[in-house]
Amino acid sequence: MKYCLIQLGCQMNVSDGERIRTVLERMGFAQTDSEEEADLLGIIACSVRQKAIDKVYTRIARWNSWKQKRNLLTFVSGCILPADREKFLKLFDLMFSINDLPQLPQMIRQYGVVTPYSLSDDSADEQVSGPQQQPGNGDADGSSVISKAGLKAARPKRSIHKAVVPEAPADDRDTGYWRIRPSYTSGFEAYIPIQNGCDKFCTFCAVPYTRGREVSRDSGEILSEVRRLVEAGYRSITLLGQNVNSYGVDRKGQELSFAELLDRVGTIGEESGRTFWTYFTSPHPRDMTDEVIDTIARYPVLAKQIHLPLQSGDDKVLIRMNRNHSVKRYRSIVGKIRETIPQATLFTDIIVGFTGETEEQFERTREAMREFRYNMAYVAMYSPRPGAASSRWNDDVPTETKKRRLEELSRELKTGSYRYNQTLVGTTVRALVEKPDRKHGYLSARTEGKLPIRFRADSRKLIGQFVDLRVTGCAELSLEGEIAGEYAGTPNGSVTLERVAAQEIHG
Repeated sequence: MKYCLIQLGCQMNVSDGERIRTVLERMGFAQTDSEEEADLLGIIACSVRQKAIDKVYTRIARWNSWKQKRNLLTFVSGCILPADREKFLKLFDLMFSINDLPQLPQMIRQYGVVTPYSLSDDSADEQVSGPQQQPGNGDADGSSVISKAGLKAARPKRSIHKAVVPEAPADDRDTGYWRIRPSYTSGFEAYIPIQNGCDKFCTFCAVPYTRGREVSRDSGEILSEVRRLVEAGYRSITLLGQNVNSYGVDRKGQELSFAELLDRVGTIGEESGRTFWTYFTSPHPRDMTDEVIDTIARYPVLAKQIHLPLQSGDDKVLIRMNRNHSVKRYRSIVGKIRETIPQATLFTDIIVGFTGETEEQFERTREAMREFRYNMAYVAMYSPRPGAASSRWNDDVPTETKKRRLEELSRELKTGSYRYNQTLVGTTVRALVEKPDRKHGYLSARTEGKLPIRFRADSRKLIGQFVDLRVTGCAELSLEGEIAGEYAGTPNGSVTLERVAAQEIHG
């Protein structure tokens, strides 16, 4: 049998999907990108954005219509609000929290789907901690994955019973799903979850209601995963969490702090002698410390790129958002970054049209955009999410006003980013090649600061490799370059040139 997995939302859902893939392939399912070919169809949902939820309803309606002609099993997991959970119960065959992923084989077995794994006596613990397996085609004695006809016989066409694993209580969320070795979707970029859940309760955000309270993953497991990836030659590693820089706060005295965790990753880099870049997302300004910034500056493998969500440039709006930091506090963090890591690029998140936001308050956000000179900003129009505190308030900023404010901030971003990018023209930067570019005959890469850069290349063999590129031109949000033959293999020179350009624009 085949499975097709649809992943929506942020990198955390992508990472969760890699562990779901491992469990399904251990059971004997083979992956397909075609929904029409799959016997098992799953979605990792995201209730944080209405657009993502709309996609879930569109797909499950199509999938359920297919059940009139063939047998399918559907499931949903991910970040799901209670209101959406109630609706999904009636639409999907299975629904489970990612914390309960180790129980998925039992859930599928109880539903009546027979696989080679379900016929074995393997324990849940073996499946969680055992080595990664490749999907099999069955044994020589004929005990293969059940056919479509067998599936039809194994379970009824319709079932009013829905297999649902309830949400785990907050003090019991350190489950075995973190110990499932992921089936990475890339051979050179990887995500490592270090934390799950959120304790900040920003009034606009649904995450505490979809993923629960903050729980830090065991640092030994995290560092072991980092070592495996480094030894396997991975070039880019991203540490994931809803509030990564509060890592360890829930286990004070028992676990490392976030700065200490970064220090250990930096040490792994020094000891390995390998070149790789380590990123993290997302931090919260409330918990960003000088120690974290100093640690990033100290180790070459800790990438000089920081994503620091602002959300609003007005203190009163930040209070209504329950962000628990002021613009002054945010400014001091940015000042420390500019002083300590002048070559670092700065990304952010901003919401326009939050409940009650006046024109004057929006102008303060625009001024903040100009002051902090972001290389990238993810600007979103506010929309209430059921369960979040602000959903009880009147959404009183007209849609047209939100659109205008978004467009104005987008123009500010492009102006500042273009000014920065111009300073890089003529310099040489090191970049990680990611994929073929949309422009024929070109490859797409990213600098250490995550700036996109494309360059002409005749071969795709460079994908997944570091290259030194001379920047020959730029657009508002991207660069264009060519392979710097005489600089190839001198990454220190590349970094120095990028640092000089950063100092010119930031300093």
